[in-house]
Amino acid sequence: MKILNVNQIRELDQYTIQHEPIAPINLMERASEAFADWFVAKFPATRPVKIFCGLGNNGGDGMAVARMLLQLDYNVEVNVVRYAPRESDDCAHNHRRLKLLTNPNYIEKPQDIPALRHNEIVIDAILGSGLSRPTEGIVRTVIEAINRSPAMVISIDIASGLYPDRPNQPGDVIIEPDHTLTFQLPKLAFMLPKNSRYVGDWQVLDIRLSRRYIDQTRTLYYYTNPEEARLLLRTRDRFSHKGTFGHALLLAGSYGKIGAALLASRACLRSGVGLLTVQTPRCGYDILQTNVPEAMCRPDQHEHVLTGMSDISGPDFSEYSAVGVGPGIGQSPETVSMLRGLLQSLRKPAVFDADALNILAKNRDLLGLLPERSILTPHPKEFERLTQRWENDYDKLEILQDFARRYDVVVVLKGAHTAIATPEGEVHFNSTGNPGLSTGGTGDVLTGVITALLAQGYDPVEASVLGVYSHGLAGDTAAAHRGQIGLTATDVIEHLRWNM
Repeated sequence: MKILNVNQIRELDQYTIQHEPIAPINLMERASEAFADWFVAKFPATRPVKIFCGLGNNGGDGMAVARMLLQLDYNVEVNVVRYAPRESDDCAHNHRRLKLLTNPNYIEKPQDIPALRHNEIVIDAILGSGLSRPTEGIVRTVIEAINRSPAMVISIDIASGLYPDRPNQPGDVIIEPDHTLTFQLPKLAFMLPKNSRYVGDWQVLDIRLSRRYIDQTRTLYYYTNPEEARLLLRTRDRFSHKGTFGHALLLAGSYGKIGAALLASRACLRSGVGLLTVQTPRCGYDILQTNVPEAMCRPDQHEHVLTGMSDISGPDFSEYSAVGVGPGIGQSPETVSMLRGLLQSLRKPAVFDADALNILAKNRDLLGLLPERSILTPHPKEFERLTQRWENDYDKLEILQDFARRYDVVVVLKGAHTAIATPEGEVHFNSTGNPGLSTGGTGDVLTGVITALLAQGYDPVEASVLGVYSHGLAGDTAAAHRGQIGLTATDVIEHLRWNM
């Protein structure tokens, strides 16, 4: 699913109006009907509703929604925030229609703001995605009052005061909704961690905007939904055999961290790899052989850390379809030398995680040795160590895209809506996962999943997008059974499913 900027969304609306064709007021009606249908399916008519409308098209949406709910016998109070001398044409049209059913309350000064109670639902339709400056005056006062209230808050399209695709300033006042119902496509702002409180739970409502325009419009930003994940997943031929699905090599574990090797190995096997070899220090040999009998284990010559590769791999790693390195390997001098030797020999994309990333951060000259289109899977702090500090989430996105382009790699920046940056500068945001995945070992699981997909012949971008989606989906399924608080990395492995 594409993520378009505010100018492209405006053009999409106009293209739909011209080529469907449909009158602008009828397109607004369509959007308002979609919102009202969602609302009625979720909330009974017994809960009082207070709608706050601005004077632009977002306010027009709110007035149309108010009319629809009133016609369904909801207890609706409409509050029009008068922050400008005139309304947009479509807002004025819906304003006139609304006044045939009810008399709105007009807010011009703080005393006009109604009291808001815990059992009420507030619908925010004050400012839309066309916002060009920070909220001020009576709008700012109204937003502050809504944020202080105990009422549930639902924003139409986007929270009032939130910019859709550029950073807000620290002092900006923005609605803090429980839900955001946006139209046709998600906003870039929804994907960024610092905006979480200004988005809440969000959902895209299909209002049948032009598919042709969307398909032909270029963007760097995408959102992986279930349909797109299913398209990436390959079916297996009846006459396939284990050699068909690749031979992966995992370099993982050190004394006290053999569990990381176990998790990555189990996840790799659960993700369809044909053969798996694990190189781990000698202290992990018995543990691997006992707990992952499906994997071949090659003990390192060192008892506690990884030190060498030449004795098992040959000079070009031709025996292996994909290599994953990093989970639990530590940062001993011997392991740093091992990683340097690996990078000097490896000529195919590989997966780098955990301590492999920390070693790269401390030895920046190694970044230039990364095989083209390799996959790096840092969490934000690891990525900061690889690059630099950022001022805000949009700055972080630029740094992420620049890093992926500069080193010709795929970067999986982990977190809510994990961001996958490609060498071409695209960013794919993920739709699955939950806070229960914020626990030790889930990153090792992801390394195993992506390494398995890479070994099966998936392109590095496809392996990353599909791997992250499936990993998050397993976390969601596990959380549905066990709850988020008690979720473990092993739970995620046990809930990996490839029949999407």
